[in-house]
Amino acid sequence: MIVGMDKSDPGIAQGLQGVYFTESKISDVDGVNGKLYYRGYSIESLAKNSTFEEVCYLLVEGKLPSRREFLGFDRQLRSERQIPKPILGIIDEMTGRAHPMDVLRTAISALPAYDKDAYVETREENLRKSISLISKFGSITAAIGRRMSAKKYVRPDQSLSHAANFLYMLNGKKPTEKQAKVLDLMLILHAEHSSNASTFSTLVTGSTLADLYAAITAGVATLKGPLHGGADEAALKMMREIGEPENTERYIEDALGKREKIMGFGHRVYKTYDPRARIIRSTLEELQKSSSPEVRKLTEIALREEKMMIEKLGKSRGIWPNVDLFSGPVYTSIGIAPDLFTPLFAVSRIPGWCAHMLEYWEHDRLLRPLESYTGPLDIRYVPIGKRS
Repeated sequence: MIVGMDKSDPGIAQGLQGVYFTESKISDVDGVNGKLYYRGYSIESLAKNSTFEEVCYLLVEGKLPSRREFLGFDRQLRSERQIPKPILGIIDEMTGRAHPMDVLRTAISALPAYDKDAYVETREENLRKSISLISKFGSITAAIGRRMSAKKYVRPDQSLSHAANFLYMLNGKKPTEKQAKVLDLMLILHAEHSSNASTFSTLVTGSTLADLYAAITAGVATLKGPLHGGADEAALKMMREIGEPENTERYIEDALGKREKIMGFGHRVYKTYDPRARIIRSTLEELQKSSSPEVRKLTEIALREEKMMIEKLGKSRGIWPNVDLFSGPVYTSIGIAPDLFTPLFAVSRIPGWCAHMLEYWEHDRLLRPLESYTGPLDIRYVPIGKRS
């Protein structure tokens, strides 16, 4: 019997929790032990030794590159940064009228019109499109940020790294080495995370054999939600509502008493401390010494939240800090506005989406789950004139 076909006992897994739908060699999330691996490499080793560009190669190609392979890949990434003029027009027209994620989604969905091989579905072409998307996500998001600030578009600089170019296009000046390194780290930490909601929706769309642009557009749409990509912005908003560090404990007590969700804590998979949060926490503590008074205040609030929540819910209920808790203060320290946090998440996650889609297409099967119908049957139809 096919799994799930017994209607008398459908065995529903709410939110598909605990359901395996495919195999993958891309990443492993060990929620029990708090470990994350990209292609077998621990996130700690990649955060310490690698770059975002190298991690992109690792994810989409399946291995770390040789020097020659890396130089070729990096050169191709840099060459794809320019945005078609009509896409810039979309950004200009929509920004200020729509959520930044809606602007990003629309801009990405329009890219096939400017790619003559958009619908050529070979692995080679999909790899080329993946590299182009990784590159353009950064440029488009930076352009959205510029337009949000009512500033003119800054053309990409091919002499800069991916992270440095993003900050240059966003702020109109070249970042310091430290700023670029911090953003590069954040991009690495958010690049991939197994079958999360946006990756799953990417695969659902791609499994129909829709093109890569369509699949990635679905991923962007899914990432918009505050339970997924918008959580770091929500966590920062909560810190600003707390206002002063000494208000933290009372605020958390009140929120827990009202059974409100404390953003930055808990995860569907991790039942211990999120390994990415540990790395970001360490980075934030280093930044705190040279940051603005606002960032120092946000850091203290986040650390007090962390201490209190671990004592109250960590060991007893498995609700630990996740990647969103410390991300907002780090982004704030390098001058990125909260409205841009979720689009920046997409800039980070695009290599993971592409890697999963390339892998899934190797043995594609239409994703078509079942639902258990619980409504009435065989209701007698009454013509509209006789309905009360």
